[in-house]
Amino acid sequence: MSFPKIIEGGKYSDERGDLFFNNNFNASEVKRIYFIENKNINSIRGWTGHEVEQRWFSTIQGSFVIRLVQVDNWNNPNKKAEILEFELSSQSFNILHVPRGFATAIQAKEDNSKLIVMADYLMGELKDEYRFEINYFEKLK
Repeated sequence: MSFPKIIEGGKYSDERGDLFFNNNFNASEVKRIYFIENKNINSIRGWTGHEVEQRWFSTIQGSFVIRLVQVDNWNNPNKKAEILEFELSSQSFNILHVPRGFATAIQAKEDNSKLIVMADYLMGELKDEYRFEINYFEKLK
């Protein structure tokens, strides 16, 4: 089983402006890409999990907190599962890799934040989306 990790990017600045890059990210598995923009900073989008699919997240505007839970049983997950927390900011081009087997809860930390999401399966290619109420995992409260 793989574990979530940050793939660190970088930034180059000169008199022309800034160039953000992530030369450590291999995008060869990505088949689909989309953006998330939460309505406000109080909204938490989640819990959504994938038994087979994996995702990569990067903030292109503002900042986000992404919480993760490794799901042990897709029909009846452990409500006391450990919640991992990652913060992504548009000030760096870091990419969070979330391997298969995790559920996410996503919250913008600044107004007008935008999160790019990449997935390794096309929409409708398989049925692999599991949703849990936002308060399902007790440690989020």
